[in-house]
Amino acid sequence: MNNFFVFFIAFITSLVFVNLTIKFAAQFGLVDDPRKRKHPAALHSFVIPRAGGLPIFLAFVLSSLLAMPTSKELVGIFLGGGILVFIGILDDKYDLKNSYKFLGQLLAALVVVAFGIGISFITNPMHIFSDFPSVIKLDAWRIIFELFGTHSIVVWADLFAIFWIVWVINMVNFSSGVDGQLGGIAIVVFMVIFVASLRFLGADPSQAVVTKLALIGAGATLGFLIFNFYPAKIFPGDSGSYFLGFLIAVISILSGAKVGTAILVMAIPLVDGVFTVIRRIAEGKSPFKGDRKHLHHRLLEVGLSQRSVSLFYWLLCAILGAIALLLPSGEKLFAGVFAAIIILGGILWLNMSLPVKGQK
Repeated sequence: MNNFFVFFIAFITSLVFVNLTIKFAAQFGLVDDPRKRKHPAALHSFVIPRAGGLPIFLAFVLSSLLAMPTSKELVGIFLGGGILVFIGILDDKYDLKNSYKFLGQLLAALVVVAFGIGISFITNPMHIFSDFPSVIKLDAWRIIFELFGTHSIVVWADLFAIFWIVWVINMVNFSSGVDGQLGGIAIVVFMVIFVASLRFLGADPSQAVVTKLALIGAGATLGFLIFNFYPAKIFPGDSGSYFLGFLIAVISILSGAKVGTAILVMAIPLVDGVFTVIRRIAEGKSPFKGDRKHLHHRLLEVGLSQRSVSLFYWLLCAILGAIALLLPSGEKLFAGVFAAIIILGGILWLNMSLPVKGQK
């Protein structure tokens, strides 16, 4: 199927499912009501439907089944993504404990790894120096066992993949602070992975699956973004942020372990997320306990509107994405470190110079 039609099908089906989800969420109480659900990071003052991951997931599944043959890896993505959407919808209804949600993330990562998606190697960014190998192999340690056939666990490859998936899920979740922010970031990442995989399509035919998955992810997210851009008619909720983070992590693995590319594109949410976790732990708080010290909250306090903050994130992610596509692997490390230092410096300056809204 032509790439344009793959994107178009995902976009249209997402639009349809979002409209249905808005009605479904309101009917079954899957809403964010600031009067009942007191959250320090809340920016809205009226009831808004949640469960945004459901239409994105359904559009992704339907479009994938239409666009490509079913494979073991694709089934694993469906099952892992379905677990995250289910956990997210339960959280929309019952406000689950963070420990339950984290276990759900681990389960989704384990499922997709069990279905054959793992990181067998990563490009060594230090290979530009002499005597360093160009890749770091992670598939040397295998545990073989018999269970209705012969199976193997590639220990380091599977552990790294599980860590990567869970980490990206949480970092992306931290980036759903203002209307449209999350969706725009996800679309930029999907399109960068699409272009990166398209360049290797001639040498590696398996990249055709990655290009389609990336376009399907972008199209499904765009259909949701139309309703999520300020003023939002629906929120992604944990189901949306979890599934999009999961999909970004998994597709970056399938694209040939383009982990470095994904890290550079998402440098802003990743640095903000890591800083947030460290800051909360240093303050003696749970790393999952919400507050108003994220970068997007600080930008709002500077005077930017929600739309401006979203566009700011989209633009910087797009610039970093272009850099990721232009630079060779070795130079991405230095570009990433440089970007991280600048982003971290800006976050520290904003946190030190601005009071937290609602606090002295």
